[in-house]
Amino acid sequence: MGWLFSIIVFVLNVWAIAQIINTNAAMQSKLLWIALILILPVVGFVIWWFAGPKANVRL
Repeated sequence: MGWLFSIIVFVLNVWAIAQIINTNAAMQSKLLWIALILILPVVGFVIWWFAGPKANVRL
């Protein structure tokens, strides 16, 4: 069951990093958010979800 959690966390982190890259935020800000997600995968994702820059993609 642990491997399933790891895969889910990995996929969510890759998605979050892609969303961060697609923002209009400054490059320095993007790098800090990406570093936070890579260093603290679960906590970093949760913090980004509530406080991070969101992509400028319209559906």
